[in-house]
This record gives sequence, C-alpha cells and structure tokens, in this order.
Amino acid sequence: MQVILREDVENLGNTGEMVTVKDGYARNYLIPRGLAVLATPRNVRRLDHEKRVIGQRDSKRQKDAQSLKERIEALSLTIAKHTGEEEKLFGSVTNRDIAEALKEESGLDIDRKAIHLEQPIKSLGVYSVNVKLTRDVIATLKLWVVAK
Repeated sequence: MQVILREDVENLGNTGEMVTVKDGYARNYLIPRGLAVLATPRNVRRLDHEKRVIGQRDSKRQKDAQSLKERIEALSLTIAKHTGEEEKLFGSVTNRDIAEALKEESGLDIDRKAIHLEQPIKSLGVYSVNVKLTRDVIATLKLWVVAK
C-alpha cells in the first residue's frame, strides 16, 4: 500500500514522502495516528501544495531547534545522587532524571525520549549527553553527577 507521510517516521521516511508499506501497518498504525494518508490521486495532487507548507513549517522548526540547541549547550546541569563506596551511585541517572532536572533548573520542557544515553549513568563525574531536537539538530548537554 502506498501512503504519503504527514510526519517524520523513524526508519521509514520523512514528511511529504510517498512510501510503500504493508497494508496492516498503514491501516492499524500510520493512518489512525495521523502520521500518513493514503496515496490516492487526489491526495497526490494535494501533496505538492502540502510540500510547500511542510517546507515552511520545517524551516521554522529548524530555527526553533537551533535556538534551543544554543540554550541547552550553554547550560551546565548538576544532578545530586546518593553514593556508596568507590563513588558508585545507589541506582542510576536516567534520561527521565535528566529531563526533570532540565525542567526544574532551566524551565526547558524536553521529552525524555529525545535525551540519548548509551547506558544509565552509575558513577560520579562529568558527562556529555546528546539531546536530539530534530533529525538534523543534536545538542550536547554538559551533565555533572555529584554526591548528595
């Protein structure tokens, strides 16, 4: 089944692209969530107009993401956790902890899924954490994990 993507879908395509997917994936996931529409002749004609609108929206989104990237990279976030022997943490620092600390300290409401940690942080130190704002804009946050 051919569909036109209305939003970026990871591992499938970008906004405005016409892709071929399995029928069940389109009917049960993409179309009900508003991520895609069927590629009918009428929708294909509308695609040209929507590409212009999508282009304008993407350029605005890129500008917003760049300014947010500058704000994030200017921050130095500190998270205090209880520690045991050899500076090991009780528990770990996860992307949820980082998102909550960002909201408390700077007022930035970043989705925890945009914060990429290879593994949860389990020891004290200074870390660089990637925050994916858009598919092209990735900010690097400086994170200090200190003893409470």
